This record gives sequence, C-alpha cells and structure tokens, in this order.
Amino acid sequence: MDPQADITAMRRAVELAARGLGATSPNPVVGCVVTDASGHPVGEGWHQRAGGPHAEVHALRAAGVLARGGTAYVTLEPCNHTGRTGPCAQALIDAGVSRVVYAVGDPNPQATGGADTLRAAGIEVSQGLLAEEAEAGNTAWLTSVRRGRPFVRWKYAATLDGRSAAADGTSRWITSAESRADVHRLRAESDAVVVGSGTARADDPHLAVRGIEGAVQPLRVVVDTEATAVEPGARVLDDAAPTLIAVAEDADTALGPVVRLPRAGRGLSVPALLDALHTRGVRSVLLEGGPTLAGSFLAAGAVDQIVGYLAPVLLGAGPQVLADAGITTIADALRLDVTETVRLGPDLRVTAVPTTKGA
Repeated sequence: MDPQADITAMRRAVELAARGLGATSPNPVVGCVVTDASGHPVGEGWHQRAGGPHAEVHALRAAGVLARGGTAYVTLEPCNHTGRTGPCAQALIDAGVSRVVYAVGDPNPQATGGADTLRAAGIEVSQGLLAEEAEAGNTAWLTSVRRGRPFVRWKYAATLDGRSAAADGTSRWITSAESRADVHRLRAESDAVVVGSGTARADDPHLAVRGIEGAVQPLRVVVDTEATAVEPGARVLDDAAPTLIAVAEDADTALGPVVRLPRAGRGLSVPALLDALHTRGVRSVLLEGGPTLAGSFLAAGAVDQIVGYLAPVLLGAGPQVLADAGITTIADALRLDVTETVRLGPDLRVTAVPTTKGA
C-alpha cells in the first residue's frame, strides 16, 4: 500500500463528490475511485441524483472485472441498506474488491454498518483518510442528519462600511460581476434559497440559478409573514423554479403554494420553517436576505456558515447587512472562525463559521 497513492485517489473521490452538490438531496454527495490490484485507477463515479445509482455503483460499472482484487476509495462509508437502490457494501463485495478506504463514517442510522458488513466478508477496511476534506464537501447533508434540520449558509453583499444599500435604497450593484456569478454557484449548490418580505418588496428577486449549465433549480422560499409582500406577477411566481411562500397561520392569502407556520415575535418561527423545509427534502439552505430575516436566523442559532462579499466601496449611510440578532452586549457577540478569504474581481469573499459566544 502506497500512502501517497491512497491520498491521491481519495482526493480525486472528494473532487468527484462535489459534482453532485445541489442535485442529490435528500441524499449525500459521494465520490468513489476504484483501482485495480496493481493500484491503477480503473473506475470512478459520483452520486448524481437522488434515486439514481450511488457513487460506488458508477465506479464499479466503469471498472468491470478489473475491480476484482482492487481498492475502492469512497468519501462516505458505503451504505448498508436497501432503499431506492441496493446496498453499496454488497455491491463492493460482489465486485470482489479486496480493500475499501472511506473518509467519513455514515451517521445515518438507517444506512450505517457498511464497514462491518465489508469486514465480515473478509475485505480490509480503513476509515478517516482525508476525513476533514470529505466532511467539508458534504457538510450540508451531515449537518442535516446530525441536527435534524437543513444546513444554513447566510450570504450577504456589503460595502466595507457594512452597508447593503445606499440611503435611497439603491443597491445594484454593490459588488462585482464576478461576485454575482459566484452567488449563482452557491444557489446551484443549495436545495433552497430563502429571502424575507423586505427583500421581496424592494427587489422583486427572481432567485433562480443563471449561467450554470445543468444546474438543478433550488426551491425559492419567501418568508412573507403577513402575506403582503408577494403579489401576483412577482418574479418568484414564474415557472423557472419551484416556489414556496411561508406565511403566518392566520394570514389571508390566495397565492400559493404556501406553508403556514406559527408566529415568533414579529416574524415566523425559524425552527418551524426549517422543519417544514427539511420535511420537503431540503438539506441545504442559502439565506440571501434581508437583514431582519438574517437576524432572526442568527438569534435562533440556525446559521451554520456565513459568506460575505465585501466590495471596496463606502456609503456612510443606508441599511446595515444585519438587523437585531438578539445580541445586546459585547460579551454575547457571536464569534466567528474565518475559514477562507478569496479575491473575486475587486471584491473579497470571506467565509466563516460561528464558534462560540463570548471569548
């Protein structure tokens, strides 16, 4: 066994898994590479859509008889149950592989146990290679399994002084074309895009993915508590992508489709909204706005990742990117761990995750 060859194969599997982002929910993204008995790659694949063959099956089909005596590198523990497809652990056994290396254990109680099944069949099994990379690529699905709700990524665009628009309400465009294109990538990787009533009124957003060939359109969600922001003819009501309007249980509306949720403060219950989306198969949410809705999500502890697009622009006045998040003193500030900074044209994209309150 060549440790470097193992790393190379698993890194390729992680790259393959990413091709399924936005298309596999409620299933995970998974990549697989199969090498022959001499260690040469002979097959690869990824989970392309829910209900379709899993990554291992694609890779084994490509490898054919050359998989016998070889190694399978998989980003997630091979599943051990029969759903819309058969168990991948058994497929690997039937293919005659002698070794399986997987990065992350499967936390889904319905599917776990694949490693034990493989070992019982006499196959050498090891776990943990490039686990951090594989987990990062599958963070939405893993979060949904562990927390019982969708993974939430809050995206915003702002000037360097933290303004999301000018004093007169104009905001097009604060950030560059490169940043705006990158937002469409985030949409394409998400199962749902969520905005609030303020954004719906001010911008009449479309929220569909543009410029990415083959993208699966996310569910467009407007949180419209009083059912007054989304009007007939709104762009989110076209047929470019599915749409869901979240309203209060007692709201009066003839528009649809709607989901009625309990009130919480001046808006809707964030946990109830996420539960409703999770029930619909949504495993990843892109929260796009605006500041009031973002504050509600943060106050509810329901933001898992923050992506800020910062433009080299100053306004000095205008709305801030974040409204009340329930933080009244510096000791309660939500501290962040910056995980990535990237230049996009003239802008800076900063990715961060919440750590702990206080320091």
